[in-house]
Amino acid sequence: MEDNRVAIIGLGYVGLTLATVMADVGFQVVGIEKRQELVERTNAGIPHFKEIGLHAVLDRVVKSLQMKAARTLDEEDPFDVYIITVGTPINSRGDPIFDFIKNAAEEVVRHMPDGALVVVRSTVALETTRNFVVPILKKSGKQFDIAMCPERTLEGNALEELRMLPQVIGADQAHVRNRAAKIFFRLSERVVQTSSLETAEMIKLVDNTSRDVYFAFANEIARACDAFGIKTSEVISLGGLGYERTKLALPGLVGGPCLEKDPHILLKSVESRGLDLEITRSARLVNERQPLETVGFIMNQMEQRNMGDEVKVVILGMAFKGRPITDDLRGSMSLKVLDALKQLLPYVSVHAYDPEVSSPILSQHVPRIIVHENLVEAITDASVVIIANNHPMWENFELPKWLEIMRDDGFVYDYWNNLKKNNSKSFTDNYFGLGDSGVA
Repeated sequence: MEDNRVAIIGLGYVGLTLATVMADVGFQVVGIEKRQELVERTNAGIPHFKEIGLHAVLDRVVKSLQMKAARTLDEEDPFDVYIITVGTPINSRGDPIFDFIKNAAEEVVRHMPDGALVVVRSTVALETTRNFVVPILKKSGKQFDIAMCPERTLEGNALEELRMLPQVIGADQAHVRNRAAKIFFRLSERVVQTSSLETAEMIKLVDNTSRDVYFAFANEIARACDAFGIKTSEVISLGGLGYERTKLALPGLVGGPCLEKDPHILLKSVESRGLDLEITRSARLVNERQPLETVGFIMNQMEQRNMGDEVKVVILGMAFKGRPITDDLRGSMSLKVLDALKQLLPYVSVHAYDPEVSSPILSQHVPRIIVHENLVEAITDASVVIIANNHPMWENFELPKWLEIMRDDGFVYDYWNNLKKNNSKSFTDNYFGLGDSGVA
């Protein structure tokens, strides 16, 4: 079987990048997306999010007719391969929501031919593929192969990583693993075959949860250093010089569409076996409470300066990360910082600027704030400037120039220590880096 015709269900961040790269290497691809606006944008060769190199490649594969988008599958036009890439959100209790997966599987089962290969690429709870997707597909009465091949790309670098990272192939039978591997070998030279669907599901959850734990430890060390007036930056940078056994991340806000939910999905998965993963749960606690703790520090600084009620607070960087560059607001901890500001300082005027997220989109997504078109306008007359992500733009600005246009008693709180290396230690009272106890 050639397996050259591929239907990808869901054209979000995962689906659109995968569809584009698969079309670019020669597959005939149709992307299924319920949102009409995204279907139209895709068929015009215009991605609906920022991703390095995506616009050019998408435009090329659409014009060459290697790829198109549609709202539903054509019953008269079956495919060899169906790849489910829809999102898997969680509710307020951390429970996975299966609606998107269910709808995608039902879309596939209505159209797949006998002998089709169905690939689940979405991040899911353990046993979701076997106990949730497979029963839906069996309703067709047809033969099918099922594999779990999780997406593991870094947003902002997805096109390169789809061709470079090892592709994980999980299936119970060797012939299914080989069939799926043959497809993904056309994307990447490295394919990793696992012995079961659940192994592949677990690999994806472990990948993201391990990063969450890694970052949480850095944030915990930052809390400890602040308590003793020690500079975390020195502990991490100097302690690791020539000492390879200690490798620490820098502290910072930890969120995004994966890290804020995947540890919860893992925790919910193991509950079915009567387990609780204490380190995983504690890591999430550390990272999730950080906005409220740090805004508490900001509030204390404001009180010490007797700033009063006429306070302009500016958040710079609303996307969930700055490197690689993205305009993605999903899971952004900047929004959690905003919530903490509203909770602890309900009287302040909150403003925002992001170099990647357009003002109309930001205003629509966060109607509670004043959005600015440029950086200078945003920080002029500001009492407090909060740098909430690590966009490279922040490193290019010198602190003295910022302070000149801020209020005389104003200060900067930098979650990522972006300004530290380019600024003098003489601004100790006006610049606070996370984990450096206010020492610049």
